[in-house]
Amino acid sequence: MTDLEAGFVAQLTPASDPAVRQRQRGAATDLLVRWGEPHRRYHTVEHLVAVLDALDRLTSPGPHATPDEASVRLAAWFHDAVYAGRPGADEEASAALAEQVLSELGYPAARVAEVARLVRVTAAHAPEPGDAAAALLVDADLAVLGGPEAGYRAYADAVRQEYARVPDPLFRAGRAQVLRRLTAAEQIYATARGRLLWEATARANVAAEIARLEA
Repeated sequence: MTDLEAGFVAQLTPASDPAVRQRQRGAATDLLVRWGEPHRRYHTVEHLVAVLDALDRLTSPGPHATPDEASVRLAAWFHDAVYAGRPGADEEASAALAEQVLSELGYPAARVAEVARLVRVTAAHAPEPGDAAAALLVDADLAVLGGPEAGYRAYADAVRQEYARVPDPLFRAGRAQVLRRLTAAEQIYATARGRLLWEATARANVAAEIARLEA
């Protein structure tokens, strides 16, 4: 079992039954297979790792942690587990997968529902005020916007590759609309730590991409 798979299993209810432990490890392996599908260019295992790393930055030191951090991390594992380039539908299918897999693993029903809820929030990246768990997940998912310029350009190029079927004029218009919606909000990031880490750089990166799209 890889360290990444072990990280998934660590978020689940500890199991003494070897058969249950085997199912937990199998679920982690199955998820990594999904994240490694050949049609993906941005929503890959590397993106999953980046989101988990961003959660580490957002939740350390302790005062930034959410009471149900395990559910947030499990939601990170599932949030793009189904990816076919269908905004909204992909998140709904990913949430349904989380409900199925976690229920089969015996995860508590209330926490299964919370993981699925968090996955669904990533469809719009707009957590409600006071929703600390969703704020963490959404900020971690959007951390790529606040990275170095070269990394941001690579991310934008990978997203374009995932939508290669869309004619360029339509893609440019749709992508610019999505980016403008993000930056129209007073703040891109919902957590104070996310704003400290990434807000200024994200706004500069997004503004530069919009200018390229509209050139």
